Amino acid sequence: MPDLTPDRTGLTSAQAAERLRVEGPNELPRPGVRSLGRIVVDVVREPMFGLLLAAGAVYLLLGDLAEALLLVAFASISVAIAVVQENRSERVLEALRDLTSPRALVIRAGQRLRIPGREVVRGDLIVLGEGDRVAADAMLLECADLMVDESLLTGESVPVRKTAATQPRQAGAAAELTPGGDDLPTVFAGTLVVRGQGIACVEATGARSRIGHIGQTLGEIVSATPRLTQQTRGIVRAVAVVGLACSVLAVLLFGWLRGSWLDALLAGIALGMSMLPEEFPLVLTVFMVMGAWRLSKARVLTRRAAAIETLGAATVLCTDKTGTLTENRMTIVELRTPGARLRLAEAGPAPWPAAMQRLLAAGTLASAPEPFDPMEQAFHALQAKNGGAAPPMQLAHAWPLRPDMLAVTHAWQAAGDSGWQVAAKGSPEAIAGLCRLDAEHVAALRRQVDEMAADGLRVLGVAETRHDEPLLPESPQGFGFDFLGLVGLEDPVRESVPDAVRECREAGIRVVMITGDYPQTARAIAARAGIEDGAVLTGSDMRQMDPAALREAVRRASVFARIMPEQKLQLVQALSAAGEVVAMTGDGVNDAPALKAADIGIAMGSRGTDVAREASSLVLLDDDFGSIVRTVRLGRRIYDNLRKAMTYILAIHVPIAGMALLPLLTGLPIVFSPVHIAFLEMVIDPVCSIVFEAEREEADVMRRPPRRPDSRILSGGVIAWSLLQGLLAFVLVGATYRAPRAPAPPMPRCAPSPSWRWCSRTSHWSW
Repeated sequence: MPDLTPDRTGLTSAQAAERLRVEGPNELPRPGVRSLGRIVVDVVREPMFGLLLAAGAVYLLLGDLAEALLLVAFASISVAIAVVQENRSERVLEALRDLTSPRALVIRAGQRLRIPGREVVRGDLIVLGEGDRVAADAMLLECADLMVDESLLTGESVPVRKTAATQPRQAGAAAELTPGGDDLPTVFAGTLVVRGQGIACVEATGARSRIGHIGQTLGEIVSATPRLTQQTRGIVRAVAVVGLACSVLAVLLFGWLRGSWLDALLAGIALGMSMLPEEFPLVLTVFMVMGAWRLSKARVLTRRAAAIETLGAATVLCTDKTGTLTENRMTIVELRTPGARLRLAEAGPAPWPAAMQRLLAAGTLASAPEPFDPMEQAFHALQAKNGGAAPPMQLAHAWPLRPDMLAVTHAWQAAGDSGWQVAAKGSPEAIAGLCRLDAEHVAALRRQVDEMAADGLRVLGVAETRHDEPLLPESPQGFGFDFLGLVGLEDPVRESVPDAVRECREAGIRVVMITGDYPQTARAIAARAGIEDGAVLTGSDMRQMDPAALREAVRRASVFARIMPEQKLQLVQALSAAGEVVAMTGDGVNDAPALKAADIGIAMGSRGTDVAREASSLVLLDDDFGSIVRTVRLGRRIYDNLRKAMTYILAIHVPIAGMALLPLLTGLPIVFSPVHIAFLEMVIDPVCSIVFEAEREEADVMRRPPRRPDSRILSGGVIAWSLLQGLLAFVLVGATYRAPRAPAPPMPRCAPSPSWRWCSRTSHWSW
């Protein structure tokens, strides 16, 4: 297959328009949502709505239009409430989706044009600069000091270095390479350019990009129906079968004994309505809606209401490191010179020793004047906070990172000064080479680097020199650098994380961390987050395990290190197969399949991608990890109060059904017609829902272990107790109904009067 663009003129407008027409826009396909008509059909399939409409039809046959319209009104109100809530759930993601496509700078017919990202096509030449979001998967044709943040795809917060392709590449070659790792000639859609510039040829757009492949994986994952919803439907179905049998028997007996088959049909419908606990789905919906409202006040958006209750049963919380446990930014935590060490958390305010001041100042000079790279931003932030402003100088020349020189060198010149102040920073090995350190010093340097890396730090070396020659050398090796020391940076753990992890542990929820970091670094970060010191399982270990061995290994591990994006989904599936109720947090595109496969997917709202939010059940709008604990607390409270409400509903159906059945057995006049029962339940449902939903949580709600995944909200003992309470209420009501009544006294009469007068005997006005 020939190269897509052998020159640098790019596609013509006609070629681009044709490819856009044939291959479609550069955007991810939106998942299908239920139409309003489909939602209405799903709602009216509930048995209670059918019974209400059937009763209304019978009243029409009897000629009672008022009763028929009243029943239809009850049914319509119930349907409307359910439809509004379901429709809201279907549309809730639109509040977070960014409808505008990011713009891209492309070269077409030799001209640079700024176009919407959705109009980028295969074969386009895209121009990349610092701060740009890459519009599509592409192969680099040329680049200078280009570094890209690929954390959305890899989970790694440290930017990776890019190089241009050394030989012409064929179409589709980018698909053979994966994100992550330095010195690759490919860039991927959705990633962020943090430094440098380049030109790349687009090879995949839309669903064919790396993000698009993740979207296809999402489409293959079928979300299971929540356990509580399954249990509720099972209870309603079981009682409905019993109620239907009793209703048919009642119709036959009533019609045969009394001869009025229409009245018999109404009596049978009334009995069926009285026995059917159709309130369960409605009350469940009310509880979830109220729970979503309470969570929204805590800056948590609920995409799938059932997840609130499910989170209360979570046994394992899988959390991504970058942007979830950590702040997704770099900060300097340690400075080391050849003779001293300074931990910033333990050090007092500046001024620090002169050697430390010089080390920080040189590292800042080796950074871009207006940095976009998170590590360079950390140098500038600390210099501004503790080192003061740098002397006024002009950047004269910069030597960027290269595969053979993993260091950045900047030459600065002050006004009126004929010499240059030169600073370099980069990998400790590269800086050691620039400083021409001997073997003994290099060995000591390596020991220090290993010690800092064991604390989870990213380590950079810094060097400095003064150059007074008339010309600058062609490469940094031409300078005589002095080694100043090492700088340790980290992505700090969020302030709220340790307390949140501790509360999860007290609630019986095991917190595990998933990261692409090395095991040493991952263990250090997990310790700072408060995650218990369990086994560390690596991605390479997982690849060597069969499913049974993996299920056993995930029970013991608390840290999963060097994990590839596709292995996150494998982890969630292994935990689920081991009987765990899994909650998964994440913010990147690489997290989306695991978020959807988990029992509860929790996405970050501020840093999270649309794809992650699309796949999640809950979205933390302020990215506060501590909000998860509040959601767990609310989920457990909802489950407790829902059990109380359902127990009450089951009990109250016994006297209602009994009073509907009593006249059929005793020959007394019918007490309840369908309209009466519909009215009673229209009152009982919202009242009991509001009252029980407002109940405060139990004192030990966060000190008890999660309930068993296979536990039922209405166990045999709870059902027996409810029926006993209901039977007692029926006995009291039935006895009151059957009790003899004294004859009513005659009504007093007032003398006729041509005007309104007050009657003292009756205490009311009369004419």
